[in-house]
Amino acid sequence: MKIYTRKGDDGTTGLLYGGRVPKDSAAPRAYGSVDEAQAALGLVRAEVLANPDASPGELGDIVLGLERDLWVLMAELATDPAHHDLLTDGQSRVTPAMVTALEQLVDEVSESFEPPTEFVVPGQTEVAARLDVARTVVRRAERDATHAATETSQCLPYLNRLSDLLWTLARWQEGTSLATRSLAVGESAGEPGER
Repeated sequence: MKIYTRKGDDGTTGLLYGGRVPKDSAAPRAYGSVDEAQAALGLVRAEVLANPDASPGELGDIVLGLERDLWVLMAELATDPAHHDLLTDGQSRVTPAMVTALEQLVDEVSESFEPPTEFVVPGQTEVAARLDVARTVVRRAERDATHAATETSQCLPYLNRLSDLLWTLARWQEGTSLATRSLAVGESAGEPGER
């Protein structure tokens, strides 16, 4: 099997269960952003695997589960609403239980540290910084999905909770967050080479 089909050379892409749409239309934009979020989470997981002493082992398992969930989101977003009856809960359609599971993870992780109560400066650790990048990609995916998800879809609540979870995981990984108020106006984090 060849990876290329040439079918998209005309600027269209195929949808799950049939149909073609322009590549810059709402659905490909949304599931493309979710794909980017999944790749960003892959960078988090790769860092955790490369430096197992730098973060708890459970973080890798959490992130792998999130990557799996994002396949479900992409499947739903890549399906024409006329074919949503072909979707399977938890495999190609996001469920309320998937959203609830994220809420439970946020609550569990939040109990293991004191979350900051103000804005923080990302970058205290490599893993936390990668989680923050993934969070911002998820926020974009959420904005893009507002134009593609159906009214009854759980994609938007899932992405919203996922960004909350990624923020929580980043703060947990930092241990001690750098509050924005701790930086005086005009103060920098140091000259290059001093950081």
